[in-house]
Amino acid sequence: MIINQPAASVVLLATMVLIIMMARPAVQEERIHVSNKLSSKILIAHCHSKDDDLGARAIPLGEEISWKFGATAGTLFWCNLAVEDRRLSFVSYDSWDASKDSEYWDVREDGVHGTRMDGGGGIFVGGWRQIY
Repeated sequence: MIINQPAASVVLLATMVLIIMMARPAVQEERIHVSNKLSSKILIAHCHSKDDDLGARAIPLGEEISWKFGATAGTLFWCNLAVEDRRLSFVSYDSWDASKDSEYWDVREDGVHGTRMDGGGGIFVGGWRQIY
């Protein structure tokens, strides 16, 4: 029996490509919004992941920042917030814990509030820390 060498190479290559594609994590596009709902204050937000740093940004009252990214298993974004002499840090996206994921985060006088992506109600991240 004679095996066609080029045909066997094509089958082997196609099989390898399929295996590599199946091994790659699925990428899901996400968008996060952080809104300033404080009473007449400018909010400073510095949001980042281990790979992407959005930089510190001033968010005027009633405005928001947003960003989109390709989420895979292990994607984690967190934000460090500052207003006057108060600070607060929170996880804005965690691919391992969907119960805490929100697309919209509202920064208020008592802390950060989110609406769960799965429609399961609200999330309260926690309150501000006073810095002296």
